[in-house]
Amino acid sequence: MARMLRRSAEKIAGQVPGTAVHVGLMRDAKVTIDVLDYGEKEVKVENLDSLEQVAMLKERPTVTWVNVIGVHGVELIEKIGGYFNLHPLIVEDIVNTSQRPKSDVDKQHVFTVVKMLTSDEKTREIVSEQVSLVLGPTYVISFQERPGDVFDPVRERIRTDKGRIRKMGADYLFYSLLDAVTDGYFAVLEGYEERVDALEEKLSDGGGGDLLREIRDTRRSMIYLRKAVWPLREAVSTLYRVEPDLIGPDVQPYLRDVYDHTIQVIDVIESFRDLITGMQDTYLSNVSNRMNEVMKTLTIIATIFIPLTFLAGVYGMNFRHMPELDWSWGYPGALFVMAVVGVVMLAYFRRKKWL
Repeated sequence: MARMLRRSAEKIAGQVPGTAVHVGLMRDAKVTIDVLDYGEKEVKVENLDSLEQVAMLKERPTVTWVNVIGVHGVELIEKIGGYFNLHPLIVEDIVNTSQRPKSDVDKQHVFTVVKMLTSDEKTREIVSEQVSLVLGPTYVISFQERPGDVFDPVRERIRTDKGRIRKMGADYLFYSLLDAVTDGYFAVLEGYEERVDALEEKLSDGGGGDLLREIRDTRRSMIYLRKAVWPLREAVSTLYRVEPDLIGPDVQPYLRDVYDHTIQVIDVIESFRDLITGMQDTYLSNVSNRMNEVMKTLTIIATIFIPLTFLAGVYGMNFRHMPELDWSWGYPGALFVMAVVGVVMLAYFRRKKWL
């Protein structure tokens, strides 16, 4: 994160607006371009080898989905932006992976930035990736940072002609990709629901040495999720409230449905945050209570031994003129007095309900 902020600061300082500078993790992988072109009757899947082929895509009458994997190739992204007449500020936002989710609308394009979230099964951490979506009259361009995404159900619906996607335009494809990203949030939250339940059970059993660390890690993940999802609500609401020319009235209800899904995700995240905060407070309270019990026990022991120590100190001075030193019952008598003092003090503590 610190490296990304440093790169972002270097990019901002002295740069002309619209200058494309990659901000994010540096990668050596080759930028690839996958194309899925479809109509009601046929589907074509292509892997483009040259940029010249990209220039011809926007002229096709069918719906074309161009998926660009890798935004670190700034020159290539700029050329693709030139072929599709993308504004320089849009190209700048595409290669800057620290963008906040948002939507920009003009007469030629609809541009949306979202955070695609997945959960790493091994590390149980959230993996975030910026995905930029550009909607044109007959095409949708998606820009990803790396291979792998949550769009396989959309690809499957297109190949098998399931649902209405093959009968609709590019705006419906644009909605379908947004919906897939939102559904991915629910998949991530399902994993965290099990994690929160496990933490609650562990807390009720008394907890352990790593419980506080696990609670804090989960709370940090919820904050990260909230930062990714909260701006998406505004981005989606922009799409169906502004009603851009490229999104037809038949797709607007579907976008409102995506908006409702984002609200549901935010509600779940807020609920998890409240639960985790409550668990952290409960854990700290339990630790404090256990410490208080220990301190109370030690205080009672120390309080009982204060008068006993005084008596032992008095009769341990060994002065010559101490009558008790010559008594045959002096030693047992001193021990008896100490025992009586201890019993009386314990009885007094119980009467005061300090024990």
